[in-house]
Amino acid sequence: MTAAAPRPVVLYARSRALPATVAALAGTALLTLWAATRPDVHLDPHQRVPLLSLAPLLASAVIGVSTHEHARELDRTAVRRWWPTRLAHLLALTALAAAVLALAVPGHAREFGAAAMVRNTLGATGLTAVAVVLVGARLSWLPTLLYLGVVYLSYADPGLHGATVLTWSMQPGPQRGAWAVALAAFGVGAALCACVGARGERG
Repeated sequence: MTAAAPRPVVLYARSRALPATVAALAGTALLTLWAATRPDVHLDPHQRVPLLSLAPLLASAVIGVSTHEHARELDRTAVRRWWPTRLAHLLALTALAAAVLALAVPGHAREFGAAAMVRNTLGATGLTAVAVVLVGARLSWLPTLLYLGVVYLSYADPGLHGATVLTWSMQPGPQRGAWAVALAAFGVGAALCACVGARGERG
């Protein structure tokens, strides 16, 4: 008796290294939990602001790299439509990342806690998804790193505190304007990535 051929979902998961991606997201959450529960950080929610930039950045980088297509030409010539699979891929990993990172920062939900972590994970993943289409999966983390890094370093200027559209990642959890920007970024990124897929790369 011959062994049954792997299902398409299993083949897709293997080709995108999804088990390793899930493991990397779990490791990111554990590292965030360790940092968030240190006494100085736990007692002062403002000390969590670096985590709210770094953890979503790491998670979005992992998700972005997982969209790399090893056989782009074969995917393009396949009979089945790939956009539902790519969208499910992105939504599932983003939901997982947002959930585990939110659990890693318990308490202070209305300041710099779980709500802000979920928002920043959505926004960062959306930016990375756009970069997947523009520069490819392997370098998709770079534009997000540059953007979040510049915002974090320049936020010391009090004049930028009210610029919600630009500094959404530095806003407290319940800030509606920041949520609107993050959700818009995720919606645009997810739609582009699902419809177009990762840009082809050499090597």
